Amino acid sequence: MHVLVIEDDRTIGKALERGLTEAGHECVWVKNGRRGLEEAASCHYDAIILDLMLPELSGQEVLKRLRADGVRTPVVLLTALGSVEERVAGLNAGADDYIVKPFAFPELLARLEAVHRRTADRPAAIVHAGPMTLDLATRRVDRSGQDIDLTPTEFSILELLLRYAGQVVTRKMLCEHVWNAEWEGLTNVVEVHIKRLRDKLAAAGEADLIRTVRGRGYAARAL
Repeated sequence: MHVLVIEDDRTIGKALERGLTEAGHECVWVKNGRRGLEEAASCHYDAIILDLMLPELSGQEVLKRLRADGVRTPVVLLTALGSVEERVAGLNAGADDYIVKPFAFPELLARLEAVHRRTADRPAAIVHAGPMTLDLATRRVDRSGQDIDLTPTEFSILELLLRYAGQVVTRKMLCEHVWNAEWEGLTNVVEVHIKRLRDKLAAAGEADLIRTVRGRGYAARAL
């Protein structure tokens, strides 16, 4: 893993840097909140260890700004503040886990690796397709600044097609993804929703985004 440590205590920072390196991970250590925010926002990390009591910018503020900016890197909070209220506040701000000082390094390492495993295959919150953007959190579709008003079903169909852009998505895959149902091959429900989706995309300037692959299903244009 490529890990960012944001910790102002030099003894703890050095220990984390050494321990993570010896465990086979790459580690970058910064010593204040403002520099940590800049580093986390500008570089890709697999995980962040974040102290809450930091100079210049608190860990809580760093976390809030990262999540507000769409940075989804898993964060393990590391702090001496161990009350239930403080742990809840940290988790509500977007942390993935919380460990209280003093701590055992093997436990911290295990928690760090666990949150990385949980989030490594998590789908991106934003799906980009040329001039079009799908926001999975708000379920909105935008093309060059123009909103495309889709029903929840149409959105789910488009999401699946774009995730497999350039590949065939079968009717069975669509049924399982959208309706959580087995494909029976007897209904035109998929075709009806595809037609409506195509009409809306065409009105927004994406008439050729979805093509029919005869006898197999549908494919979104590779972008």
